[in-house]
Amino acid sequence: MRLKSIKLCNFRQFYGITPEIQLAGEKFNTTVIHGNNGAGKTTLLNAFTWVLYEQFTAAFSNWESLVNKRAIQEAIPGKSVEYFVELSFEHEHHSYQLKRRCYATKNQDQETIENEESKLFMLVAGDDGCWRPPLEQPDDIIGRILPVSLHQYFFFDGERIDHLIRYQKKTGLTEATKELLGIKIFERAAEHLKNARRSLEEELRKVGDIQTKKILKRKQKLEQEIETLQEKQIKINQGIEEKQVLKQELGEQLLTLRGAENLQKIKANLTRDYETTREQLVRLHDKVKQTISSQGYTVFMASLATQCSSLFEEFEATQKLPTGIKKPFVEELLNQQRCICGTELIPGTLPHDQVKNWMDKAGSADVEEALIRLHTQTQALEKQALQFWETVDESLEQITELREKLANLEAELEKVKKQLREYPDQEIKRLQKELDVTEKELEDLLLEKGRNDIEYQQKTEELERLNQQLNQEQSKEKKQQLVQRRREATETAINCIKELKAEIERRFRVTLEEKVQEIFASISFTPYLPKLDQNYELSLVEKTTGNEQLVAPSTGENQILSLSLIGGIIDRVRNWSANNALIAPDSSTFPMVMDSPFGSLDEIYRRQVAKAIPKIANQLVVLVTKTQWRGEVEGEMNPFLGKQYVLVYFSPKPDCEEDSIEINGEFYPLVKPSENGFEYTEIREI
Repeated sequence: MRLKSIKLCNFRQFYGITPEIQLAGEKFNTTVIHGNNGAGKTTLLNAFTWVLYEQFTAAFSNWESLVNKRAIQEAIPGKSVEYFVELSFEHEHHSYQLKRRCYATKNQDQETIENEESKLFMLVAGDDGCWRPPLEQPDDIIGRILPVSLHQYFFFDGERIDHLIRYQKKTGLTEATKELLGIKIFERAAEHLKNARRSLEEELRKVGDIQTKKILKRKQKLEQEIETLQEKQIKINQGIEEKQVLKQELGEQLLTLRGAENLQKIKANLTRDYETTREQLVRLHDKVKQTISSQGYTVFMASLATQCSSLFEEFEATQKLPTGIKKPFVEELLNQQRCICGTELIPGTLPHDQVKNWMDKAGSADVEEALIRLHTQTQALEKQALQFWETVDESLEQITELREKLANLEAELEKVKKQLREYPDQEIKRLQKELDVTEKELEDLLLEKGRNDIEYQQKTEELERLNQQLNQEQSKEKKQQLVQRRREATETAINCIKELKAEIERRFRVTLEEKVQEIFASISFTPYLPKLDQNYELSLVEKTTGNEQLVAPSTGENQILSLSLIGGIIDRVRNWSANNALIAPDSSTFPMVMDSPFGSLDEIYRRQVAKAIPKIANQLVVLVTKTQWRGEVEGEMNPFLGKQYVLVYFSPKPDCEEDSIEINGEFYPLVKPSENGFEYTEIREI
């Protein structure tokens, strides 16, 4: 997907139809749009997300009021005012024109505004150059090119980009990445095969014997119960996401209130320590389980090892172990018919019989070697058993310490919460009480989710057992045997598809993690290492002590981690699409639109990010203030510049202080006084 241009009409600060913003691509792939705070940078960012998905960023306030104030003020009551965003883009050698349009109407009382439901229109250019409506729905086409669940990774507010990592559980990255990789086709194939299996089982139910019918009846009921559980779990997950967002918002509100900020910061630090301690506790439990599963057998082998050692010592004491002369040596003397002393060893003579008697006394080299090796291994088992207990005891001691630490942190957290509940300020008390209710509701939802997971696992295991019983059922009826073979073949095909999909996902996740680590290392000067789990959730670890330890990233590190994840997704999906064209869509080109991408980064990180981002995306649109652009950012990004624009804000304030920016030796206005009493923004190309 390559963005070509965007045009707005009566959309927030932009009055009337704006000039078309042509977006850079190819070699000089960066478009920079300069503007002061409040001039419309965030509006432009949300113009992209609104026209594509009818979605908005978290920082976009009053999203329900999109129509330009001047346009609606000048409108006749009862008459509609049109506002729209029009976007042109290319994908897979096709050109698209996308337009989302809406109408707002000022009521007769001139105090309320009603907005109609927005409508989305799309045209596609054919090879003959003519524009025609597509055969598919526009939303489906956009979702296939760049899924809605991935849009926040390509259109984002840089000052809040760290939220992608903090709250990535609700971003749907796993499902969206599947769509981009093309492996959704496997899931759809599996669903079609499941439908075929149901049809075969229905046929089997009609011709099968009593036992088969009984199994099938129970299986059908289990499948319905599992499906109900899955639907219930989706609702629970949605509820968890909503409560997590609400909890975060309430916490941020408490931080903004005078008097509560210090208590809220203490609470945030305690909460972070509590979560980190719990994660350490989980890792220690996993370590104990791993130790028991890999070394626990040594405990049960200890008595056997002791017995073996005793027997070996007894053999040595009684000289029962074969030592000294070896049988091959005696055999060689008998074959040569001469002893080492020179005496002839002629069969039937006394010297020959005396030497031959040593065959019974001589030991086998293989037997002796095996006994020595066995003795060594039994001694090693005794040491391993001691090491096992030392490791387990040490881990259990650490677990006890962490549990005590958790208890102390819980007590400290409760003290802080109590102070907030009893704070003199009524607003602080209200917010804390609302936060308490939210946390309790969130805890209840998490418990319900856990119970559902257990029930789902139990029913799934029972379903698997029933499937195995069905496969083992033998029938004398030829028709049942045929249906049974078909059902088994369908089941085998479903399992193969699942295994293939899981392997593709695993391989992609491994390569994505490697790329994220590479980008993070190129920007950050810390020795930390990003890690990606099977749910595509990122964490930061350090290995200076030899063992991986979780690190609580700072705001700046979260911003860099988020950029690294976005860059990794773009690069890996681009390569994956090129190498797997048969199953994956051509998603090898990605745009990135960033509002204030440098957030609260310091000078070093600003320089590193400015150097990296033009190389991460195929196409980059950056919205910046004057202070964000100057210096190291301008120096690093200038070689990639293809287009530049300025947002000129017209202020209705009579004492408006004008502002401008110098670019390439020329001054361009940023703030000017409005001559008509309205505030609005104009777009001017540099």
